[in-house]
Amino acid sequence: MTSISQSDSQHSNLPPAPQFDFAAGEMLLVDKPLEWTSFDVVKKMRGLTKVKKIGHAGTLDPLATGLLVLCTGKMTKQIERFQGMEKGYEGSLVLGKTTPSIDLETDFDSTHATDHITLPQLEEARQKFLGLISQVPPQHSAIKVDGQRVYKSARQGKKVEIKPREVQIVAFDFIEITLPEVRFSVVCSKGTYIRSLVRDLGQELGVGAYLKELRRTRIGHLEVSNARTISEWSTLLKPTEE
Repeated sequence: MTSISQSDSQHSNLPPAPQFDFAAGEMLLVDKPLEWTSFDVVKKMRGLTKVKKIGHAGTLDPLATGLLVLCTGKMTKQIERFQGMEKGYEGSLVLGKTTPSIDLETDFDSTHATDHITLPQLEEARQKFLGLISQVPPQHSAIKVDGQRVYKSARQGKKVEIKPREVQIVAFDFIEITLPEVRFSVVCSKGTYIRSLVRDLGQELGVGAYLKELRRTRIGHLEVSNARTISEWSTLLKPTEE
């Protein structure tokens, strides 16, 4: 899978290395790399900062990249506040194919023709997913049902009943349309699953869809352009490692 590229040079406008007090509490902005879990990032940053109390403010799927907010020390009390903030994403979806995970983590399980899909049909479908909507989280997700994360059941071939939830889609725009692929941007509330949005759009059009790539661009006022890559954090905190 090709991720939305984000070279280290795009972070070259970052300010000089600040002085950190990780035990007292810091907020760290990380540009999560492709195929890393959010926990992988936490584990790496725990090693770099040498602080035990560290957590993130909102999971990103392994096949997503972009902004991950980490808090250390007393700043971890602010995690819930960050989790509640509006989120921004950019990504690509592909119409006419589906996978059980709604992304490229699993193999394709259906294919449908898309040559009959028109731009007016796409626009009509898009508008149905604006505002307050009801969506069901993916079977391959980290939410818990009866105390167990549903992705564990999904990997065993078991389907779990997941209750729908209301989420707010503030904006859902198509940036570029080259059917069957559509590049899009989304601004949404806490708890929104972009994979579910893609799945439901595909179902609305009657052809299915999967998420090809996804990048979180912001959380509230915090922008990924102000985040550091893992490599940049490693370089910055090298004296702390030693």
